[in-house]
Amino acid sequence: MRVVIVTESFPPDINGVAHCALQTARHLAARGHEPLVVAPATAAGPEADAGAPCPVIRVPSLPLPGYPQVRVALPSRRVDRAVAEHRAHVVHLAGPFVLGVRGMAAATRHGVPAVAVYQTDLAGYARTYLGAGEAAAWRRIRSVHTAADRTLAPSSAAQLDLEAHGVPRVRLWPRGVDGDRFRPERRDALLRARLAPGGELLVGYVGRLAPEKHVELLARACGLPGVRVVVVGDGPSETSLRGALPGAVFLGRRTGDELARIFASLDVFVHTGPFETFCQTVQEAMAGGVPVIAPAVGGPLDLVAHGRTGLLVPPGDPDAVRDAVWSLAADPALRAAYGAAGRAAVAGRTWEAVGDQLVEHYAEVLRARTAVAA
Repeated sequence: MRVVIVTESFPPDINGVAHCALQTARHLAARGHEPLVVAPATAAGPEADAGAPCPVIRVPSLPLPGYPQVRVALPSRRVDRAVAEHRAHVVHLAGPFVLGVRGMAAATRHGVPAVAVYQTDLAGYARTYLGAGEAAAWRRIRSVHTAADRTLAPSSAAQLDLEAHGVPRVRLWPRGVDGDRFRPERRDALLRARLAPGGELLVGYVGRLAPEKHVELLARACGLPGVRVVVVGDGPSETSLRGALPGAVFLGRRTGDELARIFASLDVFVHTGPFETFCQTVQEAMAGGVPVIAPAVGGPLDLVAHGRTGLLVPPGDPDAVRDAVWSLAADPALRAAYGAAGRAAVAGRTWEAVGDQLVEHYAEVLRARTAVAA
């Protein structure tokens, strides 16, 4: 099967859309399919794609003002040419909003079925950054996803949201996790001694440091005795967060095995953002055997079993975050039980398993097209 993956982001970018697009390309190539990626150009240049699992076509782009880690594709005919020249059987639209709209147009023009993967709560981002624009964001989302043969939602909450806003033909497709990389055995005593020389409880956040993530909700947890907050990631909010989180350790961007070692070395993982359609870092923490605290909204509702693998708290409530951290700090046995249950819960969520589910979605869409043509 020849698949053109049109994605709004791709490595070396570090975010959910880029990671999922990379894992999709890897799985398709490993299963003998022929993927081709179309993505915005990055500042890293052509060498960024040297280790990609398939050919990558880059479209000219510009950094988003005020958030240079995010690049927006410029108008280009490369998407249309890629679909035509690759003789695509399916066009996969990863988080479509700008480049994905052109991918949808190219699929329609060439009569190729399209599967659109919903990944980003753009309406929530509009509310955070602009204080308005949610309706316009949903009109854009509804337009491109309605044109697709199938929309894949990463969580039950995202599926309900899409359906409530009039998006048809929505199916659930979760995300995988690398259980070999993220595992409890990577817990590192030397790293813990460096981060918590006084034996403090390590409470970590991993992700972008941006307004929509609301990492400042950890401020009151920073004031708890015997607790050390560890922040992994970078982004436009880093400077303000350094002031808002007294005593926290900022490690910057970390990836790969180093990130897995940090995850496993935590005692508690806290995610604070209320706009997650899935929340991959929660799943990675669970794979690392770490109990999770997350807001009771969006993707975490599917991932965190409250009172079994972690705790769900009201979104946007710093007192609830503090109280949840304190309750786990006081009970090492409970932390261990939550961590073990979390690891068991994600054991079957491999990228191979969810990748095969994706291929079946492609096959169903192709069969439906064939049936209509007949």
